Amino acid sequence: MSTPFYVSPQQAMADKAEYARKGIARGRSLVVLQYADGIVFVGENPSRALHKFSEIYDRIGFAAAGKYNEYENLRIGGVRYADLRGYTYDRGDVTARGLANVYAQTLGTIFSSVGEKPYEVELVVAEVGETPEGDQIYRLPHDGSIVDEHGSVAVGGNAEQISSYLDQRHRDGMTLAEALKLAVQALSRDTNGSEREIPAERLEVAVLDRTRPQKRKFKRISGRQLSRLLGEDGAQPEGSEPESDSEGSEDAE
Repeated sequence: MSTPFYVSPQQAMADKAEYARKGIARGRSLVVLQYADGIVFVGENPSRALHKFSEIYDRIGFAAAGKYNEYENLRIGGVRYADLRGYTYDRGDVTARGLANVYAQTLGTIFSSVGEKPYEVELVVAEVGETPEGDQIYRLPHDGSIVDEHGSVAVGGNAEQISSYLDQRHRDGMTLAEALKLAVQALSRDTNGSEREIPAERLEVAVLDRTRPQKRKFKRISGRQLSRLLGEDGAQPEGSEPESDSEGSEDAE
């Protein structure tokens, strides 16, 4: 009788973590930055239909890198959780911290399960506050841990190199144009340090704008407004609404 093949629990978890990290690294990077009036999400995404960034609830946004079908399932689950909690209790009871805890439990359960492969995703859940001090950004790796981030965060692709670049250059009180251009500069750096050009039509950009009079602070930025922001010198105030805000709602599902 042959001896069953044995793998220690530590080695099994290490193998699963390496598998998930490699899957996430194959995707394109995205960054989330705080600016004076809110939080901006920037990523390279040639698709106009498969979004990396979405609205979860009034003041909460969602960003993800990795396998689309996996993080889309998580996004839909987050929308349902937020809608149910807001309807059952109060809209103010839906918070990024609560949503991050739900995602952490889901990812942690899948990661530690013997019969399932880990999700190849890394998430960012952000909530814009009444003031910059009230902003919240949480990063959730594949294993379900929660990292409380401040200022800027990068996930997917060469996230470590991009995070280092942002940490050195990001500052409090940046305008939207300044934060957007810094994000594009960070994303355009290859692993060998060289730079490449990312045209505006290949960018997906969204913001949580605390200055919006509506309860829902999420909006997408594209087209002429995005080109205008990328072409500004960063000193001009930016307060104009996007060409179209029709894509800003993601909670119909």
